[in-house]
Amino acid sequence: RNRKGERKRRSPPQKAHATMKRACCAPRARVPRSCGTEKAKKNVLKARRAVSTDGAEQTAVEPTLPPTASVLSIVVFGASGDLAKKKIFPSLFALYYEGCLPQQFTVFGFARSDMSDEDFRLSILGNLSCRVDARENCEEKVEAFLSRCFYHRGKYDQDEDFASLSETMSTHEQGRENANRLFYMSIPPTVFVDVARGVGSQAASKTGWTRVIVEKPFGRDLESSKELSRCLYEYLEEEQIYRIDHYLGKELIDNLLVMRFSNLIFEPLWSRQFIRNVQIVFSEPFGTDGRGGYFDNYGIIRDIMQNHLLQIVALFAMEPPVSLSAEDVRNEKVKVLRSMQNISIEDVVIGQYKSRTVGGRQYPGYLDDPTVPDDSITPTFAAVALHINNARWDGVPFLMKAGKALDRRLAEIRVQFRHVPGNMYRSKFGTDLDEARNELVIRVQPDEAIYMKINNKVPGLGVRLDQSKLDLQYRQRYDRELPDAYERLILDVVNGDKRLFIRNDELMAAWERFDPLLASLEEDRVIPELYPFGSRGPIGAHYLASKYGVRWGGQED
Repeated sequence: RNRKGERKRRSPPQKAHATMKRACCAPRARVPRSCGTEKAKKNVLKARRAVSTDGAEQTAVEPTLPPTASVLSIVVFGASGDLAKKKIFPSLFALYYEGCLPQQFTVFGFARSDMSDEDFRLSILGNLSCRVDARENCEEKVEAFLSRCFYHRGKYDQDEDFASLSETMSTHEQGRENANRLFYMSIPPTVFVDVARGVGSQAASKTGWTRVIVEKPFGRDLESSKELSRCLYEYLEEEQIYRIDHYLGKELIDNLLVMRFSNLIFEPLWSRQFIRNVQIVFSEPFGTDGRGGYFDNYGIIRDIMQNHLLQIVALFAMEPPVSLSAEDVRNEKVKVLRSMQNISIEDVVIGQYKSRTVGGRQYPGYLDDPTVPDDSITPTFAAVALHINNARWDGVPFLMKAGKALDRRLAEIRVQFRHVPGNMYRSKFGTDLDEARNELVIRVQPDEAIYMKINNKVPGLGVRLDQSKLDLQYRQRYDRELPDAYERLILDVVNGDKRLFIRNDELMAAWERFDPLLASLEEDRVIPELYPFGSRGPIGAHYLASKYGVRWGGQED
């Protein structure tokens, strides 16, 4: 029931459109091309909605569609923001370009800014890029897409603005029997509930499904996350909510289950008997860059570890699901999260980057950001050791490391296997047996790749060993551009596939693992270890790894 005590209407079953299959989006060989040309900008005028002689705007619905054909309205809240302009609208265009959206769809940008349809189209045009082949024209595709894009000005806490939005969508839907509506919350978390109320009470579809994408952060701690979910449930059902973590849409993360469960060589090795430790690493070579005010309220653990990296651990460590259905996959992920020990403060190292001068150039420290308080102890780096108490992973440390202002951009999963018992070639490696360890590396970004490090005899007389890579470089092996994570995830929402989205109990289990740690760090005001901008991070992270008899991999790759 809603706050007025009225019984809420349940949405119709969330069925995917018959023509929307992920297979339709198998990427083809193509060359990316920017469409933000002067010619394309001039043609925006041609892409505007046609105006009838009495001044009323014509809809974009195809007149040849039968009344039973489904139509899709996509609303992006926060349409004037960076995420919408740089990721969401380009992803929608890419899906349109690939033919993955329904024949009839309309895109609405919703924000508080005063903007015309033409200004709105110009604001997103520069970030659209085509995947060109011999059969399709880039500028024609851009113009056709922009002709379906409209702007609706409104306030997030005003029901009448959502009612007006719903009327506009209904005009475009022209009374179709299957009018589906997708809403994307690219907005600050402070207005999540206002928008959920507006959608649930005023703008939900009456004849089709209603789905709402919610961007992180999903709360700041366990209690605020519970409260957010409780408020969302007043206006939306769980089946309508798609909590998005864009890392789950990255190609190599989506490939994890395929690699594990469709290759016989991996599953027998995927346990404590053969794996010594697992490392999940995320690093960025830049700092907060003016976003310090937002970042300082969350820190690197909330911003990266509690969601992106923990989701990767759950996918990596889960047991084989009964099926690949969303519920079966997420059930297994929840089991992993609930099997984790609470994180001890002794298993954590936090850091904060400081200024550094390199080659005469000054790189500012975190506290040099004018939006950051002078006495901030918010960590910009963290290294954590996780432990999973189940039969498969007992005794195997999962080492997570994430930081800003480090020496490179990298996201990877690194599996370090145990030493060969009674290795006959031990003398060839001297006293450092770690040089002979086998590793499986899944590089998520940049330059997506999967490679295995094995010991090999160097060709020639005598026996000299070398460590070589069995290497799968995605861009070399597959002559195609990989889809952006947002493309994959938005398409999954259209298709009603929740496998890569976070369920509420999964979210709560993730917060339960990190909430005591975060509370301890903040209540005790633990001071982060300083590290220079552009370095590998604080030295304490290496001591944490050595505590478990391992070392961080990757520096020699």
